[in-house]
Amino acid sequence: MTKIRVKLGSVEAEVEAEPEHLREAIDLIPEVAAKLPRAGRDSPAEPRDQSEGAEAPPQGLATQFPVAALEKGDSLADVIGKFFAGPWGREKRKLSDVREALQSYGLNYPKQSVAVALLRLAKTTKLRRFKAEDGEYVYTSAAAVAAAQPAGDFVFGELAPAQQD
Repeated sequence: MTKIRVKLGSVEAEVEAEPEHLREAIDLIPEVAAKLPRAGRDSPAEPRDQSEGAEAPPQGLATQFPVAALEKGDSLADVIGKFFAGPWGREKRKLSDVREALQSYGLNYPKQSVAVALLRLAKTTKLRRFKAEDGEYVYTSAAAVAAAQPAGDFVFGELAPAQQD
């Protein structure tokens, strides 16, 4: 088995084929590269023809995808953690945003699996979880929230002195 790795900007694809089918695999590289997400590139993605059946993102440019270097053995929680470690994770993201980001990397997980992974990351304080105005939970990087808080406002584990009556 022979592997070929192609990197375009910050996005990477890997093609694996038997040596006798290597030429066919090389011929597929431009086709694969055209389907890679456009995140992290300087120029915006080319507009798609709506007749192709691809829906335009409802939030327009606000639905940019994260840029992360994923490894073959990464768990779902690892991948989500890498997404939130970058600039993408500093914004409030809904479950649907995370699923779209995963799908942009070709990772199709059930909604429930992604929701459980997000909840576990929030419980381990790697992510922060808030309820948005519409009642849906949003997630953000715990580091982004810590950096936004002024120093000295809160000391974890200390209680305020009791008031005397």
